[in-house]
Amino acid sequence: MLEKLNFLEQRYKDLSMKVGDPDIINDREQWQKYIKEHAELEPIVMKYREYNDIVNELDDAKEMLKDKLEEDFKEMVKEEVNELTARLEELREELKMMLIPKDPNDSKNVIVEIRAGAGGSEAGLFAGDLFRMYSRYAERNRWKVEIMSSNSQGVGGVKEVIFMVKGKGAYSRLKYESGVHRVQRIPTTESGGRIHTSTATVAVLPEVDDVEVEIDLNDVRVDVYRSSGNGGQSVNTTDSAVRLTHIPTGTVVAMQDEKSQLKNKEKAFKVLKARIYEKVQREQSAEIAEARRSQVGTGDRSERIRTYNFPQGRVSDHRINMTIYKLENFLDGDIDEMIDALITTDQTEKLKHVQ
Repeated sequence: MLEKLNFLEQRYKDLSMKVGDPDIINDREQWQKYIKEHAELEPIVMKYREYNDIVNELDDAKEMLKDKLEEDFKEMVKEEVNELTARLEELREELKMMLIPKDPNDSKNVIVEIRAGAGGSEAGLFAGDLFRMYSRYAERNRWKVEIMSSNSQGVGGVKEVIFMVKGKGAYSRLKYESGVHRVQRIPTTESGGRIHTSTATVAVLPEVDDVEVEIDLNDVRVDVYRSSGNGGQSVNTTDSAVRLTHIPTGTVVAMQDEKSQLKNKEKAFKVLKARIYEKVQREQSAEIAEARRSQVGTGDRSERIRTYNFPQGRVSDHRINMTIYKLENFLDGDIDEMIDALITTDQTEKLKHVQ
């Protein structure tokens, strides 16, 4: 750990020189890159310098104990040694936390895709419940929700809904929601009182900048067609719906919510870039050794992560074996307790690899 910290301090010193170099200042793009890295390193370097100061103070205090001292003074120095040792341990743990690799996507907006799974109309109702849950959670955090595409199913149900959540730290909180969500409840149409099990899948994708994913437009087939509403009704009389097919990966995105073909195309490209970026990230993480994966799950949308049990009023997350008996509040967007526990587990696992 100390080797890493020494390296980071040296890098910080180098950057301090570079951000004041007139030649680099004239290169605006390069200068901003160095300024950003400098700002990111500053907190950990300041903490490391405090750590080294305490180490020096502790060494001096221990040296004093080797001398012949009056008993009262000796006890005072011993007390100081104990305090400095405790502070040193605190700083060491803080530095370990700061050395956990940052997820470069944490500060980004997110694209969330919810799809009804097994369970027919009940699955559609549950997918709608999840959409409302995340919308309410976004409201609590003063994030903005923008629906990009939706395909409704009866009253309150959805076959699929794709929406963007815009706000600081949205991805850092919502990224743990990817996977299969399961609901157990008695449908209103069930006269025998039997509990039915349905599922919905959630995918959480970071919004992607153009520089992060380059898509060759020659690799994308663009089809336009007439939008259609529920029951085959024509939403409008122009070919405004857009379907994008990324030929190399077979990724298909269709958008028809907007009346403008251009707006549908823009939204479709946003989702296409996010899906391809996620695919690349998933392939990269698959190459990482199993021991280095977080215990909170791989984020794979085929992994069952949580059960919402209505008869018992509970929500259980299977990745961390945590159960909360506040189902109604949870579905109203009060999900911070669960997300905090997932983050803590994730950080604890990652800490094991910080030496």
